[in-house]
Amino acid sequence: MNTFGNIFRLTTFGESHGPVTGGVIDGMPAGIRIDMDALETMMARRRPGSSGNVSARREADRPEFLSGLLDGVTTGTPIAFTIANTDARSADYDAMANTYRPCHADYTYQMKYGIRDHRGGGRASARETAARVVAGALAKQVLTGYGISVDAYILQIGRVAEKSAEVTAAMKAEIEEARAEGDTLGGIVGCTISGCPAGIGEPMYAKLQAMLAGAMMSINAAKGFDYGSGFAGAAMRGSELIDTFIPASDGTITTLTNHSGGIQGGISNGQPIDFRVVFKPVATMMRPMQTVDTDGSPVTLQPRGRHDVCVVPRAVAVVEAMAAMTVLDAIMMDQCHGSTRFV
Repeated sequence: MNTFGNIFRLTTFGESHGPVTGGVIDGMPAGIRIDMDALETMMARRRPGSSGNVSARREADRPEFLSGLLDGVTTGTPIAFTIANTDARSADYDAMANTYRPCHADYTYQMKYGIRDHRGGGRASARETAARVVAGALAKQVLTGYGISVDAYILQIGRVAEKSAEVTAAMKAEIEEARAEGDTLGGIVGCTISGCPAGIGEPMYAKLQAMLAGAMMSINAAKGFDYGSGFAGAAMRGSELIDTFIPASDGTITTLTNHSGGIQGGISNGQPIDFRVVFKPVATMMRPMQTVDTDGSPVTLQPRGRHDVCVVPRAVAVVEAMAAMTVLDAIMMDQCHGSTRFV
């Protein structure tokens, strides 16, 4: 299960401390001129070492394209790319070779495969998300041609709840306090998909919200997903949540409110699609942690390495990428039914 998507598909490969990570994109439409500057901008939002709020690991994160492009234009064939890992420090993880880090994939990978790459979490590392951002950036460029935009943002870091495209001063202070205590933080990323027409989504078992939820919950450290009124709607009455239909000025149909989050019956209704993703506090804390070794004996682990205090600042770009790929995939599935919405 290293492939995401149905028609627009991304297969990723590589480990945190291997020579490269990368991916193969299949289903990318032909004839799209790739804006490399826009790709670089999106990669920079996820890149480690980009600010004092994230991991100090420094990677250029510049993808090298091996196929699928001719003079910067997509050919319709598979787009293969690699991203070099140039700043891995595997020695930082030597003490973890025979120790299971709490709340990590160390134990579960060992139980599933009988072997694991302890260096930076191996395949389970968030390093893999760099490839997702490459594919998501390309998907966003296709969606732009359809008049669809995908914008993710920070809603909360620790105790600080503020909607912002960047880490605010209060959020930075929260991060620094946790860092000084050797602790970590969780948070919430929000995302809005605008311009998606009504009729996108595949009931019953590929509802648009289910596709989005699956995409978001595949991201490292993601612990929850909701859309529209979400969990808050459980405390409301139907009369408070109803989205009344009204005629729009352009002769189409719209709604007075958007409690549905742009999706009804698993299909887009033309309103903005709003959802949120909850991320847990980072499991690796810079303080002694009680755990067991591979023999099951109690040990005290003193973690080393360069780790994010909170994944939220870098996860924003990943959420945006996964949302873009999901919507493009849903549109392409719709086109398979003979839809002419984007002709």
